[in-house]
Amino acid sequence: MDNQKEHKHEGGSRLEKKPKKSRLTRQQKILLAVVVILAIALAVVAACQSLFVRPDIGGKQTGGLDGDGSEAAEEIDYGEGVRPRADGERKSEDFYTVLILGRDTGGGGNTDTMLLASYDVTNQKATVMSIPRDTMVNVSWDVKKINSVYNTYGGGEKGIQAVYKEISQLVGFEPDYQVVVEWEAVGKLVDAIGGVYFDVPYDMHYNDPYQDLVINQAKGYRLLNGDDAMQVIRWRKNNGSSGVGDAGRMEIQQDFLKAVIKQMLTIKNIGKIAKVFQESVETDMSFQNILWFARKAILGGLSVDNVEFVTMPYKGASAWSRSYHQNLSYVVPIASELLDIVNNKLSPFVETFTLSDLDIMSVNSDGSLRSTTGRVEDSKAAVPPVKPSTPVTTEPVDEPIVEDPVIDENGNTIGSEGGESAGSPDGGTAGTVTPPESGETTLPAEEPQPETPSEGSEPQTDTPEEPAAPADTTVPEDSGFSMIEPPPAA
Repeated sequence: MDNQKEHKHEGGSRLEKKPKKSRLTRQQKILLAVVVILAIALAVVAACQSLFVRPDIGGKQTGGLDGDGSEAAEEIDYGEGVRPRADGERKSEDFYTVLILGRDTGGGGNTDTMLLASYDVTNQKATVMSIPRDTMVNVSWDVKKINSVYNTYGGGEKGIQAVYKEISQLVGFEPDYQVVVEWEAVGKLVDAIGGVYFDVPYDMHYNDPYQDLVINQAKGYRLLNGDDAMQVIRWRKNNGSSGVGDAGRMEIQQDFLKAVIKQMLTIKNIGKIAKVFQESVETDMSFQNILWFARKAILGGLSVDNVEFVTMPYKGASAWSRSYHQNLSYVVPIASELLDIVNNKLSPFVETFTLSDLDIMSVNSDGSLRSTTGRVEDSKAAVPPVKPSTPVTTEPVDEPIVEDPVIDENGNTIGSEGGESAGSPDGGTAGTVTPPESGETTLPAEEPQPETPSEGSEPQTDTPEEPAAPADTTVPEDSGFSMIEPPPAA
């Protein structure tokens, strides 16, 4: 045979065909290889585009945690109050704002950690502002501390929406996104990135059986695991000794977040971080949005030096409580300084804000409350309070109710020894660290509670004017309960 050759083997013989010459020329083979490479490249690009999705805030609904594709909550109703800015010309092509709420389910569920962040992706700059939990906000009920808003609305998505509303009105604009972090997620995140090197500023030793909380951390620089991190960011005092209070704890949390960001920006496996966010964080960002932010930060060159941490400028104030028949301590924003931070660091919009755009509360010299918007939602607090001529008592009486102090137009207490400021919630001047006088905080046992808002309604504004003052009971300072939430029965 011309094209066949016979091969003999032990088991017989077979015929083997000679290979045929390829019909493709060399140029055609090169062209085919190029086409295959381009097809693979296009597939990779398409996969990346589906994995890293730039956030689109153009058609985003406010107030809903719908990043997983679930139905969004209905848009926030601001009623007669000033509506925060939600659109306008942006300072850069990719300038985003995020409200971050830390919720401690083991301490009553209050949102005691509140951060408002801006991230200018275009110029790789970020600002994170801490909002003190005792900040006075313009609400219709008696006790106006911002950390009480979440539970007053029953928690869940309604509670988050209510906190979002108050902070939006406080700063004058609606944050683009929300992130709700359970405390446990912080530990998971730290473990996911292999721990965080942090200089623990104090020896931290606190034991609270009431919360099943044990904090035992030695001062010094070392690698913290997730459990260590949880203890450090929750600490504010030691048993039976001085502490740092809320102001000091915010400072520790800010320093710790800087260390976490520094560690995250050097890690290459962003999948682990994204997984923690997906499993332990509630947000209206999609999983692909989170990956987009992570990639932009890591590959875009964001460094910890370009992330600025600030605390909302504030001063101490006291305001009369109709429910408790005594003054309660608050912090109120320093209006001009907060406005400067909003315009120059936080707001994504080119247009500048004025004080009338921000809903900032303060206390008048006669004890009434006012807002920079000119409207106080609690009409009873907008007039000088009616105080009993004599302390209201019940039997038995552990302590007499302290006569409320005289306050000046800035909300500071004027004492008999020459105008001593009411200071921070922990008893000191705003922005300073002052040890608490004791390890316990006294709260009423059966405190009057604001009415929980019904479906589609605002909380009721009517609060009993003169309820009998309840006897005092003592609960641990770090229990997480606000002044309007009684501790659970033993």
